[in-house]
Amino acid sequence: MATTILEILSAQRKFFKSQKTKDVNYRLQFLKALKTEILSKEQDIYFALKKDFNKSEFEAFISEFGLVISELNLAIKNLKKWAKPQSVKSSLLTFPSKDFIYKEPYGNVLIIAPWNYPFLLAIEPLIMAIAAGNTVVLKPSELTTNTSKILSKIITKVFPIEMAASIEGGIDIATELLAQKWDYIFFTGSVPVGKIVAKAAAKYLTPVTLELGGKSPCIIDDTVNTKLTAKRLVWGKFLNGGQTCITADYLIVHRNIKDALIKNIKNEIIAFYGENPINSSDFPRIINYKHTKRLAKTLEGVKVIFGGQIDVDNCYISPTLVDEPNLNSALMSNEIFGPILPILSYDSEKDIEKIIWNYEKPLALYIFSNNKAFIKENITKYEFGGGVVNDLLIHFSNNRLPFGGVGTSGMGAYHGKHGFNTFTHNKPIIKRGNWIDPNIRYAPYSYKNLNIIKKMFKWFG
Repeated sequence: MATTILEILSAQRKFFKSQKTKDVNYRLQFLKALKTEILSKEQDIYFALKKDFNKSEFEAFISEFGLVISELNLAIKNLKKWAKPQSVKSSLLTFPSKDFIYKEPYGNVLIIAPWNYPFLLAIEPLIMAIAAGNTVVLKPSELTTNTSKILSKIITKVFPIEMAASIEGGIDIATELLAQKWDYIFFTGSVPVGKIVAKAAAKYLTPVTLELGGKSPCIIDDTVNTKLTAKRLVWGKFLNGGQTCITADYLIVHRNIKDALIKNIKNEIIAFYGENPINSSDFPRIINYKHTKRLAKTLEGVKVIFGGQIDVDNCYISPTLVDEPNLNSALMSNEIFGPILPILSYDSEKDIEKIIWNYEKPLALYIFSNNKAFIKENITKYEFGGGVVNDLLIHFSNNRLPFGGVGTSGMGAYHGKHGFNTFTHNKPIIKRGNWIDPNIRYAPYSYKNLNIIKKMFKWFG
């Protein structure tokens, strides 16, 4: 049995060339087996997420497990249709012909998963890579050891190693994996590591999908219901302890309703997690000691108006509100990735521009408003991966929508059929007829034929 990275990759290359994964029924067999195994391990997955994050079963289901099952159901139901060669209208210039797009797997795929949603963001791209007919090596996060072990058990149980394998380890393993030649790389994680992945892929001109992050803004005007807005903000911001790449990194609130909104946010935090959230079974922990210390440091020198309790030993930071931090402060310099919510105010749309354009293109942008003109203006003015009007996060849950970033927040997209397309090469094929063969394109060339061709390009090209 293959044991080293080179042996596993060699076995997968050989297996891919056997053409077995190009059989759609063969892929479906494994997707169905994967679903069965995941369902049988449901409580084990919840337990692992609880140990890694103190994540409740409810939150684990709505933010990870349920989305995975939904993605599997979608792939199993639609794979034969997705994988079927697509007939396209032929061109008069290629007459007579029948033209097609064949759906071809790339080959050997590397997936590097993050720690913040360690089950969802490992399994979801794996599902679509397998559905598209690729072999897969998955590198789960070393920071979520319990979830990574469950992932490895599931993959080992379902797949032969030459089709899919999970390789656990830290930076040294990731470095060794990235040193190999792959046919496709899918990475979810931070912008700095994304640049390392892109550089490694460039050596072999390997195509990549990079799901990164950034400082995602949330704009709130003075037409909103502040109580409802606060409830949705608290849910979306503090889900997973704020460790969500598409959560609102900071608020930009109209000055007229800022005080009322803050009051309601405070009330909703208490309603969600109690007066002392460290005792709440519904409030997750920071992933580790290092990240807790990092977050604690960002609170130095800023005005905390709610929360701010820190217990480094228990990887706990309470839901925290910060008022009007300086844009150059440590808190506002990088993506926060924790339960800290900066609140900035604005009077005019120029104020909003000054704040948002101070940063790179974000992965998400949110707008809370009942003003259609204001909503349209801000959706079209700013470049971002995806967004929601009057809520947070929920665009991720619709697998009919592509999910991905733009600029430094990422490249490429996935989810549902978009995920299948990500791991699929669209191979154009023309099947030329033989029953007629006009001489117009053949030498010796003539001006008469050239004029005819020019007209054809003008009319039909």
